[in-house]
Amino acid sequence: MQNPYIEQRDGGYYVIGTRISLDSVVYSFKEGQSPEAIQEDFPLLKRPQIYGAIAFYLDHEAEIDRYLEDSRRVFEGGGVPLSVANPALWEKIQRSRTHASESRS
Repeated sequence: MQNPYIEQRDGGYYVIGTRISLDSVVYSFKEGQSPEAIQEDFPLLKRPQIYGAIAFYLDHEAEIDRYLEDSRRVFEGGGVPLSVANPALWEKIQRSRTHASESRS
């Protein structure tokens, strides 16, 4: 996918010459923000870059939506459960919950 505004690198899509992800622009666009409002949030972007990013998204909407959904799933599933990260704290919370529910009964 050749595009003068968007490049793929490090497993993601970015506005060329920046560290600003396409994700950031697309989420703002999907929330109803105008290109001018998006530029206020990302002042390093020039307006043509924002329009270019939006056009790229619209031209590849199904693919980018899948990419965004996959990224969301990875992000949400990437954390280590507290029961593994800190078993002592997890046990303390569980005892506290059990004690609280017994007190209400």
